[in-house]
Amino acid sequence: MSKTTSKPPDTVSALHSAPDLEWLEENVPRASAFQDTYFSRAGGLEETRHVFLGGNGLPERWQDRETFAIAEFGFGTGLNFLTTLQALRRLGTAPKLTFLSFELFPMTKDQLERALGAFPELAAETKELLQTWAPEPGWCRFAFEGAELLLAVGDAREMVDEPVRGKVVVPEIDAWYLDGFSPSKNPELWGEELLKAAFKLTAVDGTLATYTSAGWVRRNLQTAGFAINKCKGFAGKREMAVGKKG
Repeated sequence: MSKTTSKPPDTVSALHSAPDLEWLEENVPRASAFQDTYFSRAGGLEETRHVFLGGNGLPERWQDRETFAIAEFGFGTGLNFLTTLQALRRLGTAPKLTFLSFELFPMTKDQLERALGAFPELAAETKELLQTWAPEPGWCRFAFEGAELLLAVGDAREMVDEPVRGKVVVPEIDAWYLDGFSPSKNPELWGEELLKAAFKLTAVDGTLATYTSAGWVRRNLQTAGFAINKCKGFAGKREMAVGKKG
């Protein structure tokens, strides 16, 4: 397995520095701190479509909607957002999308460009993201045609309380993409209290999807209030989890 290590200059802040990345074959980024890749080496774009769009019944649920809100813990490379944006734009009539994402270590523009270069099908959307990418600690808004990206740069466990308490105005969440690093390596993003906060932000008929089917994660989701089921996972993963606000 060939790899190189990159430590680009911090373009965000001393508190929320860019991640230290290892670059695997075909420019797949892996976070040194978590020893986990940002997307599946079996096909990141296909995984996003299978797990997060398919697991949340998209794009079917966009029909006859004027607005739709999606949230995730971990913006990463932005692959989930860009894949969703592309799918939305392919519809004849699409709702206005609000995409809420929490990220403690936002990538630099150079890191994003290298990582997203693996997905030429998303070249147009990637170009838009790179042109506007300038994250700062706190809440950042980025405007796209047909969508708004609301990026919370900081610890999700702290910042999720702000929309819950009404300090930051966001719509109720219609679908969650639970896409943190592996629960065994990044348990903070799968904790019971954080998932309870996610539940409070969720619309009555809101859904969730995640690539993991780990038992303790499913139990935490159920404790938070979600009804959880398992279904076929992506590529070599036998199962994944989906859920709905119960």
